Amino acid sequence: MFEDELVFKSEQPEPPAPDRKTSTNPVVETIQQLGQTATPQAESNIFCMTIIGQVEGHLVLPPQNKTTKYEHLIPQLVAAEQNAKIEGIMIVLNTVGGDVEAGLAIAEMISSLTKPTVTLVLGGGHSIGVPIAVAGNKSFIAESATMTIHPIRLNGLVIGVPQTFEYLDKMQERVVRFVTSHSNITEAKFKELMFKTGELTRDIGTTVIGPDAVKHGLIDAVGGIGQALRDLNILIDQRKQGAVAGAGGLTQ
Repeated sequence: MFEDELVFKSEQPEPPAPDRKTSTNPVVETIQQLGQTATPQAESNIFCMTIIGQVEGHLVLPPQNKTTKYEHLIPQLVAAEQNAKIEGIMIVLNTVGGDVEAGLAIAEMISSLTKPTVTLVLGGGHSIGVPIAVAGNKSFIAESATMTIHPIRLNGLVIGVPQTFEYLDKMQERVVRFVTSHSNITEAKFKELMFKTGELTRDIGTTVIGPDAVKHGLIDAVGGIGQALRDLNILIDQRKQGAVAGAGGLTQ
């Protein structure tokens, strides 16, 4: 009987070795996702949103493109506006531009937030990234960052009729009006940079570097993440003081 039990046990299949690819070890997952062993703490009164790569709008871009989908950003902005724990919003940009209507939608959302908002251009804030960069309460740009200002361009089939050109002109005016109303640059200067010839190969427009963007009045100041967070905290404190003063006036 004892021998039978030994035979029975020896015939049982060995348990499969754990699959390393499906490991649920949180340390391993953090290394794979973030390249570090400690996950940064997300508890903060500031919500940071990044706009990286190309702004994807109504058309899905190829999978090899690094994109920021506007349908992902809008719900996040709504949630940040409604969340009482979030007191300020930081927008970090390194984008080549993208869909015009999607970019303007994001810019309009940012500009309509009631909470203090600061934007920071790192690397680049080109094309439709320009309206997004000026949509906050205060804007910063890294000293080495650049911004390309050029007219609206179309990809794909274009119907060559007067209505098409009128539509393009109206879209262009929407961009100009938004940028000039949310920054210190004049309409004449912005259009001058937009329609400048000879600087961009096979195209018209201008590329401005950090200090030049500030000189033209497009961006408020040159700075990095430290300066941007400092000013955002100042805006948060001012908003709190204003709320306290308003409440005090109501109780008198």
